[in-house]
Amino acid sequence: MKKLIALFMVLTLSLSMVACASSTPAPVDKKVMIGVSMPTQSLQRWNQDGTNMKAKLETAGYAVDLQYGGDNDIPTQVAQIENMITEGCKVLVIAAIDGSSLTEVLKTAKEQGITVIAYDRLIMNSDAVSYYATFDNFQVGVMQGQYVETALDLKNQKGPFNIELFTGDPADNNATFFFGGAMSILKPYIDSGVLKVLSGQTTQAQVSTADWKSENAQSRMENLITSNSYSPKGTKLDAVVCSNDSTALGVTNALVSVGYTKDNMPIITGQDCDKPNVKNMIAGLQSMSIFKDTRTLADKVVGMVDAIVKGSTPEINDTKTYDNGTGIIPSFLCAPVVCTVDNYKQILIDSGYYKEADLL
Repeated sequence: MKKLIALFMVLTLSLSMVACASSTPAPVDKKVMIGVSMPTQSLQRWNQDGTNMKAKLETAGYAVDLQYGGDNDIPTQVAQIENMITEGCKVLVIAAIDGSSLTEVLKTAKEQGITVIAYDRLIMNSDAVSYYATFDNFQVGVMQGQYVETALDLKNQKGPFNIELFTGDPADNNATFFFGGAMSILKPYIDSGVLKVLSGQTTQAQVSTADWKSENAQSRMENLITSNSYSPKGTKLDAVVCSNDSTALGVTNALVSVGYTKDNMPIITGQDCDKPNVKNMIAGLQSMSIFKDTRTLADKVVGMVDAIVKGSTPEINDTKTYDNGTGIIPSFLCAPVVCTVDNYKQILIDSGYYKEADLL
């Protein structure tokens, strides 16, 4: 009898333990972590890119580690990516400060099965890069060149028209595409003498702007003004091709300081539609800017991340253009848009990108 009672008690205890175990809630799945590395907060567009990316990824249900690489400080960006790898990020979205500086740190990412998406700037010489999301950056330069071509009626006029060229940081691979696109339109006119570059500075190395900084562009433009006697009453300057708005802002500041106004300002191109530059367009001090809607790019990247996490293939639309030194990187290219004083309200305000009060 005692043995039967003991056996009954053991069975009862076992059933009780099973019941307790089955009533315990299943553990909640931890959110997948996505690392987002942006180069700097010193330019408006990277702040917007980072904010848009974080918001859209979180809305899609992901945890996000968003980091900015100081003021374009490469060691800081490398250390931040190392931390993202350590904390177990499933996907890394990286806008590189220097497209060739991440080879070593991304080896670790590849070893750990982490997918890398190069964001807007192509990461060079790394087979860890799986995808590239950007705008058609060669087309950005083409549009800037075409704007100058149309504004000066280069196809029909003999000139000569005086022009100077500004592009971005030599470590940014995008600068090569911007400059190449613009020169694909403008170089034939330079070669024929319809356009003249009085400074003689026509190579990408000669016209680059360290860190894309406005003050560096302004300093160079001031030197060009002095050495070539550009002024409203001196040597006429017809156009300045600037690859982006930060360089355009520096150029404009230099020209205004020697007396240029909306009535005699050369054609000035730009890119990004930064608020100060849109204000300059409205005031007649900048001719155009290429609009690259970071909301669109963020949407595409979130879609790519979602596909990767769920084990499917992200949407791509280019498999020929972008070789990072290890092979062609499958890419998604968003379309840029020309923005001027004539259409900025439709493009920037009606779309909700800016409020009208932002541009007062």
